[in-house]
Amino acid sequence: MKKFLSLLVLTAATCSAWAWPDKPVTLLVPFPPGGSTDLIARTLAPKLQEKLGGSFIVDNKAGATGTIGAGIVTRAAPDGHMLFVSSLGPFVIAPHLLTSVPYNALTDFDYITVAVQAPNVLVVPAASPHKTMAEVIAYQKANPGKMTFASSGNGSSDHLTAELYWQQTGTSGVHVPYRGGGPVMTDLLGGQVDSSFMNINTAMPQILAGKLRALSITSAQRSPLLPNVPTLEELGIKEANVYSWQAIAAPKGLPADIKVKLHAAIVAALNDPSVKPKLLDLGFEIVANTPAQFTAFQAAEFARWKNLISSRKITAN
Repeated sequence: MKKFLSLLVLTAATCSAWAWPDKPVTLLVPFPPGGSTDLIARTLAPKLQEKLGGSFIVDNKAGATGTIGAGIVTRAAPDGHMLFVSSLGPFVIAPHLLTSVPYNALTDFDYITVAVQAPNVLVVPAASPHKTMAEVIAYQKANPGKMTFASSGNGSSDHLTAELYWQQTGTSGVHVPYRGGGPVMTDLLGGQVDSSFMNINTAMPQILAGKLRALSITSAQRSPLLPNVPTLEELGIKEANVYSWQAIAAPKGLPADIKVKLHAAIVAALNDPSVKPKLLDLGFEIVANTPAQFTAFQAAEFARWKNLISSRKITAN
């Protein structure tokens, strides 16, 4: 009898990936359509469908800086039919900004892979008197708390990058939070604000059009899209490398065989010749790390942003 039961368990475990997906798979995006995270989800969905069979559907559940969608995912059955496609916010930032979130970011997910990452770029309007990063730092030190830095909201990647930059350079500026990246771009181009640590995906079209000037980038190495723009690190500003990233996770308890199958399909999709060049042209870097690497990265990012938010007394309001 024991051998028979063991055989049943083994057979069920072996066959779970063969049977999956046996109904539509939802890629839940916790933000409105049109942003970088939505783009990644909609890029992956048809490729996953092609490689795994079944149907993959993108569902946008926006609200509360992505935490509403994250909560929905963690309460779903861990059978591989509900996946979370999100930026870093709900994973490593929102839990430290909000008084409570409906999930535990460290224990309620099975981490599958960080799909892509993209650095931020410090940009100023083309008419700005600041031509180099050295000029910006010199101006800030001579005029503390005067230069304005726009962001897409309190606790956003662009806001936290500015806070980290101020911390590491001993300078200060005026944070001007907006409700989203669109208004930031409008006022930056109009000269109502002095600068912004804008995501490279958002900034590139205006940089190429000559309407914005890029002064530095937060990546570990220079971007091939902006080869003449120095990194903060090479300018002597240490521990200020910042990437916005998009990742895929599932409710905790995802069967191991489904995780293996799903991870392989996502990596193949990201490196597909019809996908990878387009993502690179948009400024994304393909990460496609392993579940173990994502788990370790999640823990490190969680601690990093917790320390910065606490030390700088950053709030969601």
